[in-house]
Amino acid sequence: MPNLVIVRHGQSKWNLENKFTGWIDIDLSEQGIAEAHNAGEKLKNFKFDLAFTSDLIRAQRTLDIILEDIGQKEIPVEKNIALNERMYGDLQGLNKDDTRKKFGDEQVKIWRRSYDVPPPNGESLKDTADRVLPYYHEKIEPELKKGKDILISAHGNSLRALIMYLEKLTPQQILETEIPTGTPKLYKLDSELNVVETNYI
Repeated sequence: MPNLVIVRHGQSKWNLENKFTGWIDIDLSEQGIAEAHNAGEKLKNFKFDLAFTSDLIRAQRTLDIILEDIGQKEIPVEKNIALNERMYGDLQGLNKDDTRKKFGDEQVKIWRRSYDVPPPNGESLKDTADRVLPYYHEKIEPELKKGKDILISAHGNSLRALIMYLEKLTPQQILETEIPTGTPKLYKLDSELNVVETNYI
């Protein structure tokens, strides 16, 4: 029965500054580094066969810290743009409060919390799922079917897309699902990769 552990990267510097980050390559804040170490502490009793992460430094550094702390830096790691955060288009780099003042609370809420309405020149959660899930099916599922234990370090929205699939959630349910930074979530899977048990560690 394979284990799949997912973790959202620790707080980034732009999380701290309340900015839309998306695909802008922003590093972890001091708190984010501490959150990554905390995740590593929680995973010390796990042995992983391989790990996957995005093309962005905040997810990669979170993974590096975890693997260092659990003494498993030698495992294979695959980095891929498919696991990147949702691309926020024209909103990237803007302060979220300023954006609400400019466009209105309701419009910003639609961009952030609707399933299939993207911000200008950006991606919706549906668009994000359309790249995350094929990658999961092609690259990650075959390894899980071999019984390998896998760690994924990624982002709030790329992980939402994956959680929606794994837990069979509706678009409305996943939009109401908050994923805390730096907190590993364990999925115990059966031989058909159905979720047998899931919980935050």
